[in-house]
Amino acid sequence: MKSIKDPVHGYIQVDSSLLPLLDTPQVQRLRYIRQLGFSFLVYPGAHHTRFEHSLGTMHLANALGTRLSLSPEDHAHVSAAGLLHDIGHGPFSHAIEGLSKEFLGKKHTDISDQLTTGALGKVISNTGLDPDQIDRLINGHHPLSGIIHGDLDVDRMDYLLRDAHYTGVPYGTVDAMRLIRAMRLCDTGIMLDLSGVQAAESLLIARTLMRPAVYYHHVSRIAEKMFTMAVYEYIKDDPTSILPSLLVADDAACMQNLLHADNPSVSCLAKNLYERRLFKRALYVGKDDVRDVHQITSESFLMERNLAENISDEAGVSSEQVMVDIPTFPQDIWMEVQVKDRYSVNMLEEVSPLVTTLNETRRSQWRLGVYAPEGMTDTISDAARKVLNIKPSTRQERLL
Repeated sequence: MKSIKDPVHGYIQVDSSLLPLLDTPQVQRLRYIRQLGFSFLVYPGAHHTRFEHSLGTMHLANALGTRLSLSPEDHAHVSAAGLLHDIGHGPFSHAIEGLSKEFLGKKHTDISDQLTTGALGKVISNTGLDPDQIDRLINGHHPLSGIIHGDLDVDRMDYLLRDAHYTGVPYGTVDAMRLIRAMRLCDTGIMLDLSGVQAAESLLIARTLMRPAVYYHHVSRIAEKMFTMAVYEYIKDDPTSILPSLLVADDAACMQNLLHADNPSVSCLAKNLYERRLFKRALYVGKDDVRDVHQITSESFLMERNLAENISDEAGVSSEQVMVDIPTFPQDIWMEVQVKDRYSVNMLEEVSPLVTTLNETRRSQWRLGVYAPEGMTDTISDAARKVLNIKPSTRQERLL
């Protein structure tokens, strides 16, 4: 047993059986991957890493496994899944996952190859763990996967607490241990006692408030788009060969590759990002202002680049001067959570009217962004409104 001091949870106990996993290159690499990508450009304290978060997730998974009285085998696999669930992240966490999905068809949770090969695969084999069970726990295909990958999962509990702590934003308050104590196993997965509804609501509120304040802050989005564009320019001649090597790099190594790239478009973007000379908002509107919103929402980087080229043609500028950011609409949350009182079992939204309200709030937080260099925003804004069929600006929007 090893004790690790953590600023969020206090002392985290790592079972002796998991220590070999902790020391693998795949897990240690997470020390050099920022948890919040480019949010440190907004919140200077947000330099925490995926390593810390993975330890915290393992800690909460272990606590929940104890609460649910899991068998020793299931308990070990759940704890291991908590520790390993983020080893597939690329540099700056989610920043280039869209490119990975588009060009390689691979998400950060597609880690089955890492679990069965190399140093990590050898350690998993030596510890008697089943890599298939770990993979299914992480990807939601295991009877106990709700612990790691579900509506009440320990991953969310930890990152909300941790991100609030390091950014200083006072919205991520979650009573994780109260929530864990209110959980129980049922035939369909994890069930919540009625006594845990308020703790669940606090997590739901935290997710809703942290979304615009941290996870989708416009400066973070702009920086991420600049980084994604630099990576795209770096890999576009042979993405299936070049991108995999970038995905296994850490933040610093990836940024150095971009800063010293032969392509001046790549190195210039990287240098501006490194020195925090960021694009500005030319257009930043909600779903009610976009007439054809359901026709243009997509996770396709290439579709966004096509729209950027159309806007640049309309504005008479280079396509490198325009970046389009179209996030997917937030999905409804908590739809599968069951709550048990003394006499009946109900869905959480039936017990808590707050769920419906917060789902509506999340949808209203969605923003489409078009970004441009300072001094060009007005010209590009007018062009973007024509190309994207945006309603005329309101007084409130002009004040943004």
